[in-house]
Amino acid sequence: MKSLILKASQASHDELPAVVWSFVYFFALLSGYYVLRPIRDEMGLQLGPAVLKALFTWVFLAMLLLVPVFGWLTRRVPRRRLLPWLYGFFVLNLVAFYTVFEAGGTQSPLRARAFFVWAAVFNLFVVSVFWSFMADLFDTGQAKRLYGFISAGGTLGALVGPLLTATLVRPLGPKRLLLVSAALLCVAVVAIFQLRAWARHTGAAGHGDTRGEERALQGGVLGGLVDVVRSPYLLSLCVFLLAYTLLSTFLYFLGAEMIPKAVTDSTDRTQLLAQVDLAVNVLALCLQLLAFKGLITRLGTRFVLGLLPLLSVVGFAVLALTYPALWVLVVFGVLRRAGEYALTKPARETLFNVLSPEQKYKAKNVIDTLVHRMGDTASAWIYGGLRDMHVSAPQIAWISVGVAAGWWAVAQSLGGRAEALQREEAVRTVPC
Repeated sequence: MKSLILKASQASHDELPAVVWSFVYFFALLSGYYVLRPIRDEMGLQLGPAVLKALFTWVFLAMLLLVPVFGWLTRRVPRRRLLPWLYGFFVLNLVAFYTVFEAGGTQSPLRARAFFVWAAVFNLFVVSVFWSFMADLFDTGQAKRLYGFISAGGTLGALVGPLLTATLVRPLGPKRLLLVSAALLCVAVVAIFQLRAWARHTGAAGHGDTRGEERALQGGVLGGLVDVVRSPYLLSLCVFLLAYTLLSTFLYFLGAEMIPKAVTDSTDRTQLLAQVDLAVNVLALCLQLLAFKGLITRLGTRFVLGLLPLLSVVGFAVLALTYPALWVLVVFGVLRRAGEYALTKPARETLFNVLSPEQKYKAKNVIDTLVHRMGDTASAWIYGGLRDMHVSAPQIAWISVGVAAGWWAVAQSLGGRAEALQREEAVRTVPC
């Protein structure tokens, strides 16, 4: 088993404990979230489409309030304690929701709104700090070798989480599944402590000096936002992410219009969506284990960042020409989502390895939460505005082609700058 993991992960013997615990950490994190996701989606169905659009705005406003709070915490809580406390807070949230639902049920619109917004905030925050922690543990060279395997842990969790919900929802009931998710978060906390111990033992990424972990991060409450605004590199990363969210939202709403027209039976639609999710996760898992490391080490960060924009140029063009062919939407959607999870996301995470510890947590959190949700919210309103102006679905697809081409240009510039910074980091870390 050990030799198999070494071969699959491309880790050294010294790195093996960290890779295994990182895999477990991400697996527990995403399986815990995907246990909750069907409960959240069912509440969304209860609320209806009109309310869902407003909830996107509420999620963004929640992020606007919480990012400064997170910045305040990073100033006062040492790095060694920050993550366990954060996950402990979310565990308590889940226990509180369980208590409320047990007392009053899940049918209240107010409780459904609160849980939907909380679940969206929870997902972005816990995944963002996971990748901040990875950037804190591994240097860029390690990230290129190991992130594909570590990402596979999350994909496996995304497969197991819904399976747990489907298996346990009848014997336990939906409300008790919140406690299952809380237990999985506790597993993630155990993994954090194990990774911290490994880092201190090996001196990985400067963790050998425990004084650094005992200090809180420096900078003001809005330090992460200031870092983003002042850095052309981080601003380019924001533009890259905003282009991704715009096109993802456009494709989501195009699908929301096309699928009910093509598949009129509710059960058939549910089956189709489940098959799409399964295909996405299986393809992503294969790419993470077999392709990511080879592509990013041999062809570079710039090449990998440019793959999804190029796929989007082709996909949206074919969609515009063949609209309303459902098979094009399905194939394009599967390839695009799998490519994001398996290639673009881990490649994007390597961009943070060259940053300071403060930027790895503060600036990254601003980008992953506030900027991401701002992109989601703005994209939903932009799509609605285009439809209100009677812009047809094929015309929106052609607009998306132009956006994707600009996205590719941003990816090339961002990737080139990242590779230059990575070479500078490699020079600095070469022993004298």
